[in-house]
Amino acid sequence: MNGIKKKKPWKRRLKKLIVLLVVLGLIAGAVRLFVWPSLQASATTTYGSYTATTGTISNAMSFSGNVSVQNSETFTASAAGTVREIYVSEEQEVDAGDRLMRLTGGQTLEASFDGRVNSISVEEGDDVAAGATLIQVVDFNDLTISMRVDEYDISSIYVGQPCTVTITALGLSFDSELSHIDRISASAGGTAYYTVTAAVTVTDDVLPGMQATVTIPEEEAVDAVILNKEALSFDETNRAYVLMEGEDGEMERVYVETGVDNDNYVEITSGLEDGDTVYAVEETQASAAGGLLSGLLGGGSGMPGGSMPGGEMSGGMDFSSMEMPDFSSFGGGGGGGFPGGM
Repeated sequence: MNGIKKKKPWKRRLKKLIVLLVVLGLIAGAVRLFVWPSLQASATTTYGSYTATTGTISNAMSFSGNVSVQNSETFTASAAGTVREIYVSEEQEVDAGDRLMRLTGGQTLEASFDGRVNSISVEEGDDVAAGATLIQVVDFNDLTISMRVDEYDISSIYVGQPCTVTITALGLSFDSELSHIDRISASAGGTAYYTVTAAVTVTDDVLPGMQATVTIPEEEAVDAVILNKEALSFDETNRAYVLMEGEDGEMERVYVETGVDNDNYVEITSGLEDGDTVYAVEETQASAAGGLLSGLLGGGSGMPGGSMPGGEMSGGMDFSSMEMPDFSSFGGGGGGGFPGGM
């Protein structure tokens, strides 16, 4: 017995590994030969269609603000006296220079701007003390919108810049322009903010204190070719392209150049014309349940026959005659396992 050489453990393990790799290779080959073609054949791609049009496109900055009074004046008594005569009534429109009220001692009150009598605090014959509130006139037509602009956007803002003011509660929009920039900042959370004012002439239903949105255009393209942004795709170098149907019915890439972008639509400066129809991939589905199971069980178009009686696959390969390794004998009766860490 001493003359018999025993195989080293690592050689046995290597043999087991080689056999296992061979089996896995056969399985992979069968999957590639029969299953993968079925999966490819069952893949379905859905395209969405988009049409290029001609129009105007712009992008803009948008800020929230509040409606404020620009011109307001509250008159008070310069000295103690008696209200002799009141020339106006509440809600009355007045022009600059119109007489409002006369008191004893020769004090006569006149409007200094065009506006509306908002409130009258006294009546004729009332005795008033010095400093007493008498009447208030407000200009409700020429108002201002105050908004905060952060340090990242303030460099794009200038006095006289055109803008559009939209009153949130009423859905009304008015053309306007920026009238003032307060260059002394206020900080919030480490970011500097600047108060910017827009002057706006409004209708009677717009009141001070209402919320408003101020939109400031940045770029605009007129009579441009415009396309929905969802139609754009990008290659590995981030170049934009669209898909167009070729003469053979296949989808072809057409590269385009873009301009003004408003997040929903984009200007196409080259590559497309008005009326061109383009496509974008919406969804690609592979029928995993049908393709994979059909490939494995022989029930699909890739493996005709639909069954495997007696171990014979319907594609013409007879596995019943193939000699498979007996893994149970490798471990010395270990139930098919791989002792020693295999």
